[in-house]
Amino acid sequence: MKALTVVPLKAGTAELSDIDDPPESDGPVLVETLGVGICGTDAEILSGAYGWAPPGRERLVLGHESLGRVLEAPAGAAVAKGDLVVGIVRRPDPVPCANCAVGEWDFCRNGQYTERGIKEHDGYLSEHYRITADFAVKVDPSLGELGVLLEPTSVVAKAWEQVGRIGGRAHWEPKTAVVTGAGPVGLLAALLGVQRGLEVHVIDQMASGLKPDLVRALGAQYHTGSISDACKLPDAIIECTGVGSLVFDAMEHVGVGGVVCLTGVSSGGRSLDIDAGSLNRSMVLENEAMVGSVNANRRHYEAGAEALAKADRAWLQRLITRRVPLADWAQALDRKPDDVKVVVEVASA
Repeated sequence: MKALTVVPLKAGTAELSDIDDPPESDGPVLVETLGVGICGTDAEILSGAYGWAPPGRERLVLGHESLGRVLEAPAGAAVAKGDLVVGIVRRPDPVPCANCAVGEWDFCRNGQYTERGIKEHDGYLSEHYRITADFAVKVDPSLGELGVLLEPTSVVAKAWEQVGRIGGRAHWEPKTAVVTGAGPVGLLAALLGVQRGLEVHVIDQMASGLKPDLVRALGAQYHTGSISDACKLPDAIIECTGVGSLVFDAMEHVGVGGVVCLTGVSSGGRSLDIDAGSLNRSMVLENEAMVGSVNANRRHYEAGAEALAKADRAWLQRLITRRVPLADWAQALDRKPDDVKVVVEVASA
């Protein structure tokens, strides 16, 4: 079968390869891949900056934002032939650590987890893959190809869960939220904020075009300036860019008792002048909190699936700005100014 493979940590090694059928050791559920979303992590792996091949192998099958259709499943399994499913990315470590042992593998304590398409386990960008039913999440069949948005939605579902848990340490009635970044993660974070009944403000650089239109279509407000200009002292901030100046802007301008959740990963190597003492004083005296959030466990995938099922289909459809056939996969990396989510189509939905 065909698959997009790469030699991790070596730029320019990606190719459409002929590989063996998926091993039965991956699970009894056989899935036909319909589409795979491309994100910044994939671009980093393809550039040679990131990634690990499976043990004893040179090449890694790419792809972690999946949508597929079940072809075979054991009788009585949680998924059945014909179901649309998304494969969970992370697998618990084999020890397992205390968190992995209870299904909280997104909080793995020893780093021995694996991740499909990223770390030591082949991904989903192949014509077929195998999986165990407990790591396959069903999506509403009415979503069709839009189910490919579930993996990034699971990430922001976890982020909102973290915000709610931390905010709930005291009386918590959040009314306003700021999301920094109007990429797919930021837009989906805004969607979940609106679904929670919050007044949502989204900050990005594009003054016009699709991203501002998508934000306004949600009933949220779009801004190109600072957090303080967008919303005075918001109750929650979801930071989706990893830009250092925005991270500190969020820390400085969250409201009293507010929560900042960082989902973007900074590249490092840049210095900023900040008044650390003033920032510390504000966060301590006003009971502010900041938390980092990465990956997701099954609970978050299920919450994300519920959020997508409730969302306006026409709005979700606009998030997928380009669809690229598997044979032309390289075009998916050629970023366009109005790109939000680019999907590599492997088979017809």
